[in-house]
Amino acid sequence: MLYAILCYHDEQFVWSWTKEQEAAVIGGLKGVHETLTREGKLGPSLRLMPTTAATTLSKSKDLVLDGPFAETKEQLLGLYVIDVDGLEAALEVARQLARANPGGSYELRPIAAYNPDPREAPVAG
Repeated sequence: MLYAILCYHDEQFVWSWTKEQEAAVIGGLKGVHETLTREGKLGPSLRLMPTTAATTLSKSKDLVLDGPFAETKEQLLGLYVIDVDGLEAALEVARQLARANPGGSYELRPIAAYNPDPREAPVAG
């Protein structure tokens, strides 16, 4: 089953890391990524730019706003798509990520529909 792991953290804290702090976190996450890739569980993952780079479109009024829609203590900073057997397995992946990148929170959601990038050509086999 596909799950999205939404990564929340205080972006001011994360974006204030020194190069050494960031390298340590990224190094820890790289180890988790390598394990998940080897196990065939890791799909796309991404890190978002800060909310200062965000634009929000209010669907009900076709109103465009600078920044995120809501002010919160933690912001959505990135996400993972994983392919695991169920919620317990997804929680274990989130725990591995949390050990590599402490603080913040992870929201796990089963994916109802997944549309792969149509620009990527299938590999001939």
